Amino acid sequence: MQLNYKISGQGDAVFLIHGLFGSLSNFGLLQQTLSTHYRVICVDVRNHGESPHHPSMRYQDMAQDILELAKLLDISSFSIVGHSMGGKIAMQVALLAPERVNKLVVADMSPVNYEPRHQGVFAGLQAVAEADFKTRSEAQTCLSQYVEEVGVIQFLLKSLYKYKDKMIWRYNLDALVNGYADIIAWPETTATFQGPTLFIKGELSDYIIKDYWPSGAKHFPQAKIKMIMGTGHWLHAEKPVVFNKIVANFLAATS
Repeated sequence: MQLNYKISGQGDAVFLIHGLFGSLSNFGLLQQTLSTHYRVICVDVRNHGESPHHPSMRYQDMAQDILELAKLLDISSFSIVGHSMGGKIAMQVALLAPERVNKLVVADMSPVNYEPRHQGVFAGLQAVAEADFKTRSEAQTCLSQYVEEVGVIQFLLKSLYKYKDKMIWRYNLDALVNGYADIIAWPETTATFQGPTLFIKGELSDYIIKDYWPSGAKHFPQAKIKMIMGTGHWLHAEKPVVFNKIVANFLAATS
């Protein structure tokens, strides 16, 4: 599967992978920051943005998408940054092909199984998909009945576009609904990545907690962790300057 992607800059390659319901534009500011020193590849993961649709949302398959894109672009080794679901994809890439990954950055995600937490979002997305809305404001009003956070609503609306006379999602919503159990899971594996690894936690988020750390240390024994104070799960959007500096410094470090 050939993912949709955007490349900027020159130098060592860095892949940026967005999270669930996102698109390659989510890491736009980080791409700008890094492209002064690196060849930065932002991707739309399968069933998101302008990438192809596929029924599988298994992490092994999504990681293989990244490896196939690297092969297409003739990139033999690279670093990788992933947020949320994209963090799990990034981790899986490093475990599947550790010899190809230089450095790994995981933004607010752990290699564990999570409980379902997106029921309201899915209900809102499906309500919009089943309606015959002609405008973005109609879709926004509908979403607000299912999702309380204004920022999350605005984030979701970035993936809404007009096709003929109807507003539709770029997501393959059926695949996301049917594959949600795989999305919140973590594949059983004994693999390890011995390379430099950084977990970045949002202080107010519960995606990285003390109970999850043994799993991270097991798979990524060289991992370090940094916390961005006053941020939640969307740490890269809430404090982009701080987040981008942490990532850039880690990638540039020689030890």
